[in-house]
Amino acid sequence: MDQSITFKGINKLAIPAIFSGISESIITLTDIAIVGNLKENSVEALGAVGLVGSFLSAIIWVVAQTKTSLSATVSQHYGSNRLIAIKTLVPQAILFNFALSLLLFLTTTIFVHEIFTAYNAEGLLLTYAKEYYLIRAWGFPLTLITFALYGVFRGLQNTIWAMKCSLTGALLNVALTYLLVYGIDGYIPAYHIKGAAYASVIAQTVMLIMAFYYFFKYTPFTMRISKNINPTLKPFIIMSFNFIIRTATLNVAIYLANAYATGYGKNFIAAQSILMNIWLFFSFFIDGYATAGNAMAGKLLGEKNYNAMWHMSKAISKYAIIISIILIAICFAFYEQIGLLFNQDPDVIRVFTSVFWIILLVQPINSLAYIYDGIFKGMGDAKFLRNNLIFATFCGFLPTLLFLDYLGFQLYSVWIAFAVWMCCRSFPLMYIFKKNYVRNG
Repeated sequence: MDQSITFKGINKLAIPAIFSGISESIITLTDIAIVGNLKENSVEALGAVGLVGSFLSAIIWVVAQTKTSLSATVSQHYGSNRLIAIKTLVPQAILFNFALSLLLFLTTTIFVHEIFTAYNAEGLLLTYAKEYYLIRAWGFPLTLITFALYGVFRGLQNTIWAMKCSLTGALLNVALTYLLVYGIDGYIPAYHIKGAAYASVIAQTVMLIMAFYYFFKYTPFTMRISKNINPTLKPFIIMSFNFIIRTATLNVAIYLANAYATGYGKNFIAAQSILMNIWLFFSFFIDGYATAGNAMAGKLLGEKNYNAMWHMSKAISKYAIIISIILIAICFAFYEQIGLLFNQDPDVIRVFTSVFWIILLVQPINSLAYIYDGIFKGMGDAKFLRNNLIFATFCGFLPTLLFLDYLGFQLYSVWIAFAVWMCCRSFPLMYIFKKNYVRNG
């Protein structure tokens, strides 16, 4: 193995990224756990938070791909010792993210009713979803700018700063969600589902302030906007556009999953909300190693060190699979109890336990998909990733979902389709990477 690729070196990037990713997931999981245990209309409230959480994740994943492009650009210039060439790009990219976030905020808040009606939400579920979203939407600018800063940090081979910001935000969110949802008699009124939304926005604000602190104090970049457009801005936008198309395709699958689950009934969408957010929690967990692969691949590509890149991919894949097996074992040991953390309704838990095993068994394949996805992102190969996900979604996920739904498999249709989807994502990435970099290495 190349001496630069060590267990310590990989985990120096991966472990902080794991904590950072988990922290982002905990913000939504906290909302679901607390809201799902309300005494009043808990099933509808849980479904609303799950729908909005999935929609927000979908939108943010799409536009936050500028973070991936920025990380790839910074890491490649870092590896080739040419950071000076992108000194004006970074503030221009952050400004681009801010403008994008304002556009999203305006368009989604204007059409909030139509958006959640498209998810088959109606009645109290629709009312709660709109109330919750109209507060959470204020977090768009906060989140997108924070993610852009995280991209800079990752490109500089540092994931600790993002971890500190995210952990602080997550812990603050847990405390504030409990206080604002339930209130304190005589001091703080109980805001019900709105309290969870307020807590999330406050936590996101604190994370942004901390991220700017690390940006100004420890990086070579500033927020001074140059009148001259940086020559790498155009390739950055093209790369971002390809990543955005890719992630938009990804969210077609997530949208269809939630729309079908909502159509099956309120117990199914409540269970789906729990299942989807556990899936996302696992993905954020494994994504820590994908982040390490992302950062190291960009740097090694800048150095043209293909042999080290191949060894790095094997090492990170091994660690990610071990982590996924540990997670599977823990979840099987506490199978039903995990569902009960989020909701006590026996009908919801029955649906949850009938499907949860599919999510667990597919985790090793998910791990490989996330790792090689991260490596290709670090290399900036947005076009291939775009095409791979289009194939997985429209030739794997969609036909499986439609066929099994036609046969009456209900929520099984959704999660078997996701399993097929992940197989279609992971194996082509592994094949192409091995074909290209074993030869070069």
